[in-house]
Amino acid sequence: MTPASSGSARVIECLKSLGLTKYEALVYIALLKVVSATASEIHEISTVPRASVYPVLDQLQEKRLISVARSTPKRFAALSPEEGVAIMMSRIERDAADAREILSAIHRERISHEQSSEELIWNVYGIENIQRKLTEIITAAGHDVRIIAHPQIISPEIRELLDAVAERADIEIVTHQWEGGNKGKLRVYIKKHPEMPRELDHVKDMMAGGICIVDNRRVLVILGTGNEDAVALFSETEGFVRFFSRYYNLIVDWAKKPE
Repeated sequence: MTPASSGSARVIECLKSLGLTKYEALVYIALLKVVSATASEIHEISTVPRASVYPVLDQLQEKRLISVARSTPKRFAALSPEEGVAIMMSRIERDAADAREILSAIHRERISHEQSSEELIWNVYGIENIQRKLTEIITAAGHDVRIIAHPQIISPEIRELLDAVAERADIEIVTHQWEGGNKGKLRVYIKKHPEMPRELDHVKDMMAGGICIVDNRRVLVILGTGNEDAVALFSETEGFVRFFSRYYNLIVDWAKKPE
């Protein structure tokens, strides 16, 4: 391939990237080689098939890259490369701006839909993993921690952590037994559970558990205190938090009533 033919192939590819077809690029290049030309002359210079020349000229006129003289026969002339490329770039920038606006609207709609409909609820299995998750969310507390829990859930380590977090956050706990006596800065309500039927003694540990609500944004719901059968649900979704906050408020109202 000669340097000239290599350059022609390259400029055709560049013009195609600016929105021209191969035939449009060939006709535009051909017209740059002359002051003006008829359709027949353009066919000879550009090698574009005769039947395609007029449709291509119409397309280039629509794209404002050529001008036409109302002579007989009509003569066509190309805009300068500076003007032509500027027009093509302007069209690309307009199309890009339109595409960005439309695509952004589509993307915003998806994000909005996800935020309003997606309900992520995570399972946590095993008492050790549950204790780790409980530690994690209490540590991150900003202004309040609300807990309803079986005494086994509030381990000495959790007690120590709650004491530390109480320096910056309000801590409220409902439980049926409090080990150690001193509550420090913690607000603790001790309420005995109703007696369970004797036939349910074998599932007592499985039915024990608790709820921890942190900053009214995160909820950990625990069922069971055994090493293997304990399971918890964790979520930050609005509906989940709202549901268990209402449940918590009912329990606290009951816990505050005198015996």
